[in-house]
Order: sequence, then C-alpha cells, then structure tokens
Amino acid sequence: MADPRFAAGAAFIDGSYMPIADARIPITDWGYRRSDVTYDVVGVRNGAFFRLGDHLRRFRASMQALRLDPPHSDAEIGGILAQCVRLSGLRDAYVAMDCLRGRPGPGVPYHPAHARDYLAAFAIPWVWLLTEEVRRRGAHMIIADTPRISARSVDPRVKNFHWADLTHGLFEAHDAGADTCVLLDEAGLVTEGPGFNVFAILGHTVVTSDRGVLEGITRLSVQELCGEMGLGYEARAVRPDELRDADEVFIATTAGGIMPVSRVDGRILGNDRPGPLTLRLHDLFWSRRAEGWHATPIDYDAG
Repeated sequence: MADPRFAAGAAFIDGSYMPIADARIPITDWGYRRSDVTYDVVGVRNGAFFRLGDHLRRFRASMQALRLDPPHSDAEIGGILAQCVRLSGLRDAYVAMDCLRGRPGPGVPYHPAHARDYLAAFAIPWVWLLTEEVRRRGAHMIIADTPRISARSVDPRVKNFHWADLTHGLFEAHDAGADTCVLLDEAGLVTEGPGFNVFAILGHTVVTSDRGVLEGITRLSVQELCGEMGLGYEARAVRPDELRDADEVFIATTAGGIMPVSRVDGRILGNDRPGPLTLRLHDLFWSRRAEGWHATPIDYDAG
C-alpha cells in the first residue's frame, strides 16, 4: 500500500525523498535565480517507463552541455525516478528529473565553476498537454509572431527553462482563441511549440523541423512508426506555408504522445477533424505502448 502522504506525488531533492507538497529548492540557488538548470521528463503508463534509457541519455547530454555534474550515475538517476513512482503508488505518472546549479560557497569566487550541482526529481499523476476535448477535435494552432530564442544563444537541444518566447506565444494563441502555437526562427522557418515537436503530412511523407528544436523522444518514436507504416519521414527545413497547406498536422510530446491539429492560423485542415494518417500513427503509438514497446517495468515492491 502506498503511503497516503505521497498520494499527490513524490519528490527527491538533493538526497532526500518527500511528499510533493513539501518539495522546496533554495530561493538563492542559481537554478532558480538564473534558470541555470536542465531537465527531462519521462512518462509512466501502466506501471512502466517509456524509453527511459533514451530520456536518461538526453538528460546526461544536456547536463554535459551546461557543465552540470551531479554525483549520480544514469543508473542511480533511474533508481531515484523509480523510487519516486513507488512512493506515490502511481501507475500512470509524469516523472521529471532536474539538475540545478546551486551557488558558490563562502570564500570561493562567485562563478558557476565553483557552484555545487544537485539533482531533483518528482513523480505526479499523468499530465496531458491538451484536454480530451481538444485531442478529439484536433488542436487549433497559430504561427506566433514571437520569434524563437536564437539557437546561437540557447541551444534548443538542451532542455531548459528559458520559456519566455514560448509563454508569449501561448498568450498570443489564447488571445486569438486558439489552443496552442508554433514559433518561427530568425530565418522565418518552423521550429517547435511549447513542449512539443510539430509535424506536417505532405502526401505520404511526414516532415518535421531539423533546426531550432528539441530532439524529442516522442519525435524519435514517430520516425520509427513511420517506418513501420511505410510512410516517408524527413527532418528538414520547414516553411510556415507548408504547415498551413499540409494535408495533416500533428504534434508529439511525452505529455500526450501523438496529438492531431485540425486548424493552423484559422485554416481548416481536412474536414476540421483529425486526419486519417495522424489517427493511424496515434493508434499505432498507443497499441505498441500497450504491448510493452520500449518499456521499463517498475518493481513497486522494491526499495
């Protein structure tokens, strides 16, 4: 039986486990004050992680890119995540891992090279990026006026909390009566949306941006599923008119898998409902997940 104190979720911060409501980070740490932090999120469905190894590899690469070096191996991080899920008792969970920069101690230079890096993690009930209603009808998306932060300044392949541009785009979408948005880069090419990769279906080929984007784990799954279905798959420069004029559009993220888009900038795609190839990809994704595809089961009796 799970401890009722952890019913809303469980957290790990700097060596200690606690109920999610008790999780705190120091307000003076640079992870908070400077967004000097990286993170990753892995999903748990039916008591098993999905593509845990891929998420841990990406998390490690992000930490190395930001010169963060916590005292934990990938296997130990995986164990911490599993323990958070065990403590919560959740069978379907949204599980986050963060690495934060602390702050330099007394008597050393006030420089990030002298700050202590530490790990935080938590497991909470599964989070859907879009509501059930929106997933059924397809999301209404706008191409935001706000440009994506330059990849020369903030590498989008490193998961980060520099979300000012994405947040502004979400408010643009809200003001336009849409559900979400996608941002363009300085050259006017499609990048990504707030927490997801974007895909256009052109004939029997799925295309997605190869620049200015996080190399999503669900994006990798889409590529694999396209191979199973005999669809072409291209990661390349994508123009905004290709998105507006696509046969179908969908988005992909850990917090929801493959989700359809039915309108772009007010243009109705198909019959204003999810497209047939998107639905096939969606259904195949979840059926393969149910079969144990890329699954790492959690031993709820361990620990």
